[in-house]
Parts: sequence; structure tokens; C-alpha cells
Amino acid sequence: MNVKKSILQLHRWLGLLSGLVVFVIAITGCLYAFIDELKPICYKERMYVTVPSHGQRLPIDQLRAIAQKAVGETYPLKAVEIPLAADRSIYFRAVKVDPEAIGHANYTKYYWRVFIDPYTGKVLKIEDTKWEFFNVVVNLHINLLLGTKIGKPIVNWSVVIFVVMLVSGLILWWPSNKAAAKQRFAFKWKDSTKWKRKNYDLHNILGFYSLLVLLIISLTGLVIAFSWFDNSVQWLANKGKSATPVAPVFSDTTNTTAFSLDHMLAAAERQSPAANLFFISIPADNKSPVHSFSRNDKKPLYLADRVQLDQHTGATLKVKDWASLNNGESIRAMNYDLHVGSVLGIPGKILAFLASLIAASLPVTGFYIWWGRSNKKKVPVRAKAVMVN
Repeated sequence: MNVKKSILQLHRWLGLLSGLVVFVIAITGCLYAFIDELKPICYKERMYVTVPSHGQRLPIDQLRAIAQKAVGETYPLKAVEIPLAADRSIYFRAVKVDPEAIGHANYTKYYWRVFIDPYTGKVLKIEDTKWEFFNVVVNLHINLLLGTKIGKPIVNWSVVIFVVMLVSGLILWWPSNKAAAKQRFAFKWKDSTKWKRKNYDLHNILGFYSLLVLLIISLTGLVIAFSWFDNSVQWLANKGKSATPVAPVFSDTTNTTAFSLDHMLAAAERQSPAANLFFISIPADNKSPVHSFSRNDKKPLYLADRVQLDQHTGATLKVKDWASLNNGESIRAMNYDLHVGSVLGIPGKILAFLASLIAASLPVTGFYIWWGRSNKKKVPVRAKAVMVN
């Protein structure tokens, strides 16, 4: 019992310390899970186009010039996303961040996305992505809009604390006998009319049923947050073998052929014929490789191909596809899909959404439990009558 009381104290004070941060991470996590489904609904006018009868797209290089002119030469374009679906627009991205800056406004120096009709070259939207709703949600989730220098460590260590709380919560929840077990698995609303008891049951029972999913979400978050944790997971998956450092590759600077996005797209399509969505980087110098992230948008992200191309010739320099990954790399590739639930498709995202919603409720119900116990009304003790002789 003394051990359990110590665990209770640990659980309580860690909850008070991290509760607000966990609430923000969890609420934004609910939206994070469905960003890919919500954006086409919210931004239909910039993401979809009318397909003309001729169905002929303009060259990507021509569209790049239009986008660069639209956003201004002071904001060099860094990448382009090219969906192959006939009714989709394409967008170019210009972004610059300052990792040492504090606060979202200072951390993100600028972030523009230029959406273009690939048939007409019309600029559909110049989006100030720095303050775009879903981007703000993502930055709240990963750094509380405080930047990576301060906000990210707060979020990362709050997730560590949350994992400790999940484990300690399970220990506290564990019934000591069969009679106690009856109150651990199901709500009994009619048996108690007091809200304090109902709140206690919400905290314990919902916490128990969401425990496994929340552990998966939290641990995959730690893989993203800490390189040492990521390396440890890969070490375990590879049966004690550390991840091999990846040697960098470079484009052939002796080749003077001008960089062309159309050539890079053609090379990426040859490398990934099953893909229907390509995210291609625009190199800042003549020696950097072009990074192509190629995927089928109907399938999980971990099945995407990550290809590095020579920016002058389009030759394939390095490929990372699902078939070529070892156990550790496979787990790492699946990490994001596990984190947001997309590894199981829409049902998995719904599961992640509900678990995140419960996670957001735990600091609230936990605080109410602590507040109720800390502010119990003291029962007045009647003073005994004193007989005076």
C-alpha cells in the first residue's frame, strides 16, 4: 500500500505538471489525424481545377516560373507537389525557418504555398502557410507555437511524462480483488448520483480502454522527438545492430545540363510507376541531389519511395523503398502512420482521434479529482459541553 501511495503521488504531481501541455497536444492530435481528409474539403477551390477538353498540362518548369513571379524573387521556391490526378492543382513551396528563434512568428521567417492550375497557369491561391489554420495546429502539436528551441523540448518531455503516467495509471487502476474489478471495467451511472464519482469513473475507465492506443501514439511520438529513442528502437528491431549512417550523395557538377523539373518528374515516374503523387525538391545549388517523395495517395505513407536524383541528368543516385528496408528501417518508415492511425486506414484514424480525445479529457478529469480531494469540506466537530461547578 505504501508503494501504491507513492505511485499515486507521482501520478498526481506529474499530471499537474504536464496536464495543460498534454491537453494541447491531444486536442491538436485529434485534428492532426484527419488533416489529409479535411484539407480537400476546406480548400476545394485551391486544390481542385476544371479539366479542359484538351486535357494538356503546361510544362512544370513554366509553372515554376509563374509561381516564382507570383510570390516574388525574395522567396525562392524550394519544392513542388505534383498530383497526377487530372482534377488536381499543383503547388510550389517557399519556406525559411530560424531554429534558434523563440515563438512561431520568429521561428518561421516565411512560408508560402502557391497553388496553380496546371492547364492554364492561373495562380489559384498564394497561401500564407505560416498562419494557415492546419499549419498552426501542427506547430501547436509539435512545439506549442514557441519554436523548436523552447517549445519542442517542452512537448517532448511532456510526452515522456505522459508515458510514465499511463504506466502508473495502470498500476493504480489494477483491481486488488474481484469485487473491485467490477467497478474498473464498466460505468455504473445509476449506482452513483454524485458527479465526483462519475468523473472518477470517466478518468479510470476511459484511461484503461484507451491505454494501448495512447501508448502507441506516445511511443511513436518519442521516436520522432528523440534520436536516441529512434536509434534504440532500430537497435532492438535489428537484434542489437546499430543503424548504419547513410552516406550523402551529390549531383555530377561536371555536367552542365540545366536543372529541369519536367525531367525530374519523368525520372521519378520511371522509378515509381505506381505513384500518383510526387513531392520534388528544388536544389539550392548545383551539387545537391533532388529529393523525390513518391507515393500512391490511397496507400499508407510507409509504402512511399524516397529517391535521390542527379539534378542535371535525372540519374537515380539512391533509392529507399519498402522492399529495401531492414527491420529497423521498416519500423521507422511506419512510425508516422502508426502515430496518426493511418496504418489501418480510416478506421485507424478514427481510433487515434477517439484515443486523443480521451487523452485530452484525462488532465481535466484528473485535475477535478485532485481539486475535489484537496478541497473537501471539513465536518464540524461539536464541542463537548463543559460542566462548570
